[in-house]
Amino acid sequence: MNIEQKLQELKHRDQLAEEGGGPERRERQHKEGKMSAHERIDFLLDEGSFEETDRFVTHRASDFGMSERKYYGDGFITGYGRIDKRLVFVFAQDFTVFGGTLSEANAGKIVKIMDTAARVGAPLIGLNDSGGARIQEGVASLAGYADIFLRNTLYSGVVPQLSAIMGPCAGGAVYSPAITDFIVMVDKTSYMFITGPDVIKTVMHEDVSKEQLGGATTHNEMSGVAHFLAHDDSECLSLLRELLSFIPSNNLEDPPRRSSHDSCDRAEAALDTIVPVQSSLPYDIKQVIRMVVDDEYFFEVHEHYAKNLVVGFARMNGRSVGIVANQPAVLAGTLDINASVKGARFVRFCDCFNIPLITFEDVPGFLPGTQQEYGGIIRHGAKLLYAFAEATVPKLTVITRKAYGGAYCVMASKHIRTDVNYAWPTAEIAVMGPEGAVDIVYKRDLERATNPNSGAAEPSARRDRIRQEKIDEFRERFANPYVAAERGFVDAVIQPRNTRKSLIRALEMLDTKRDKNPPKKHGNVPL
Repeated sequence: MNIEQKLQELKHRDQLAEEGGGPERRERQHKEGKMSAHERIDFLLDEGSFEETDRFVTHRASDFGMSERKYYGDGFITGYGRIDKRLVFVFAQDFTVFGGTLSEANAGKIVKIMDTAARVGAPLIGLNDSGGARIQEGVASLAGYADIFLRNTLYSGVVPQLSAIMGPCAGGAVYSPAITDFIVMVDKTSYMFITGPDVIKTVMHEDVSKEQLGGATTHNEMSGVAHFLAHDDSECLSLLRELLSFIPSNNLEDPPRRSSHDSCDRAEAALDTIVPVQSSLPYDIKQVIRMVVDDEYFFEVHEHYAKNLVVGFARMNGRSVGIVANQPAVLAGTLDINASVKGARFVRFCDCFNIPLITFEDVPGFLPGTQQEYGGIIRHGAKLLYAFAEATVPKLTVITRKAYGGAYCVMASKHIRTDVNYAWPTAEIAVMGPEGAVDIVYKRDLERATNPNSGAAEPSARRDRIRQEKIDEFRERFANPYVAAERGFVDAVIQPRNTRKSLIRALEMLDTKRDKNPPKKHGNVPL
């Protein structure tokens, strides 16, 4: 065979690899509102930057007539490219080839790029659209999943791992995305579940659709498995690009910085009056966040889940930061099981990848009730406490209003190594709210005031007057930021309009912070 013939053979193999399962199956993908695997990669990466690896790999199975059904690439596209000129590794499952099922061969392709990504310190992105393990290969395909799971775990906290669910993801296939850092799901075309609707109907006698059981809305709003909800493939891939702009390529790098035209000294007069005079009234903490961060832009994570806690990314003077904030507009900003787990996961990610944390605190406590206690609020609340205490990145806290009880300690208080703690004049820092404290401390006095034999013409009115006096006295003596400031638990009481300036100056001061935890194999987070 001469050189010309060899080049022609290479061209022919390239064409076969590019075709995947063929034009008819690709067109079926388009009719379902889905891009092909190659189209997804081209949309995700910078134009012309993709370099495919293991393009000519084929499966090794010979049973069930598989020896005559071979496709180059074996249903998985792997390789590397650039996003905003930064190196990333990517794999995309091609549903047109054996339904994108995992085989021993294509699992090896993924393992190879995972190992390379970890060695060179680059993010790994998985575009999942697969029918699961390839049945014809039996245990070999299951072993391939285990090989991937191991690397997901070993490289967690080493390089960012992002997952897009752009089609089916069932059975053992869901565990790899679950270990990764962030999951984006596409509405109406993607789903995740351990056991499908047919099996559930047979075993549990429950009728449920794929969408209800494991659709994008379900996992964004109810289970919290997914972090982002996209309406189509293009929005999903755009979300991945934007998410990556806030995070470094590996755990040894600092987050990327961008030039900012938003003044560091910008004051927001509206912040002075955003907290209602009446402490029981709600306000939207997202408005506070937007008025403080660069260009009023906040990239929220887990937007649809546990809305009483807000988490996400923003920039301060061009520097990427992670935001954690109680949301007084939902459940009064209390911490419950879901919010605690949501916050802990986000805090630990930021700590893994050197992203400073800013906490906006307005928390009246943990959500009470038998449902929360039986569900393990003690254990789950401890996850958030553990995460904040463990974190060694720069940590800043702003107490906007309530900071009561154990929740005060949990929300990045000075006592768990937070570097700089600010409070607004509206802050109320105490063991509990004035109303509850008065009802306990002055219980006997209030009971005597309502005694019909006390001689008072209107005992209930007298009780209410005494109670309100005690509440006002308690708030003045204990539930204010100056008591905490006198003890050094709050570094400064600041005017709300100056919050942005104060936070940026503190971040600049902490730019060279170096801190570490005691030597150990790893901690035992209360899972």
